[in-house]
Amino acid sequence: MHTTENTLVARVESLGKSYGSSANAVAALRDVSLGIRRGEFTAIMGPSGSGKSTLMHIMAGLDVASAGRVWLADTEITSLEDDALTILRRRRVGFVFQAFNLVPTLDIEGNILLPFELDGRRPSSDEREWIDRLITSLGLEARLRHRPHELSGGQQQRVAIARALATRPDLVFADEPTGNLDSRSSREVLTLLATASREYGQSIAMVTHDPIAASYADRIVFLADGAVVRDLGKSTPEEISGLMLAMERS
Repeated sequence: MHTTENTLVARVESLGKSYGSSANAVAALRDVSLGIRRGEFTAIMGPSGSGKSTLMHIMAGLDVASAGRVWLADTEITSLEDDALTILRRRRVGFVFQAFNLVPTLDIEGNILLPFELDGRRPSSDEREWIDRLITSLGLEARLRHRPHELSGGQQQRVAIARALATRPDLVFADEPTGNLDSRSSREVLTLLATASREYGQSIAMVTHDPIAASYADRIVFLADGAVVRDLGKSTPEEISGLMLAMERS
């Protein structure tokens, strides 16, 4: 790996993950070593069952490795206690999920400020300024008093992105963020993520099976059968589709 460790916002070394008892264990990941670079928008792709979501969940501290080591920035999280891991995740990682995961009883502003609420504090004046800027750039000013069910899917996903970016986390994990959206809303959401990376230097790791979504990323890592098989720079949807088809045939 040519990159020095301080340019990596997350990394795994010789990572393995198995499910089930030893006699009939299923290997979801096999000996994966990978670093997510700071300020970059990385897509993690692969056919269904390739291990891409498992890899993301372990890197984000939502699941534990069976073998190998995991770091978030310079903190090794491989064997952190649950409480410490929860705090680390809350303060240093943002999440955007396919199902939005907004709290239905909170208004939009309440949802955006939820990470601070969970951390038992109010945003500082600098943080408040940043959040207001996010709200404006995401076009949510007129929606702050609405509840999630009053918004379209695309708007709800924008709220989820604002929430994920609100604490300026080290890394945002996006798991199939356009999975429940129409093509126009998908494009808007992907453009927002790419802009957050380019203009705010936000590190983003996005799991997707969609070549169009992956084409918005700076780097595309391909998994197959629990191992990294390709690592590419920016690519077109056609190039990505071609690779995915070749992988599924082999």
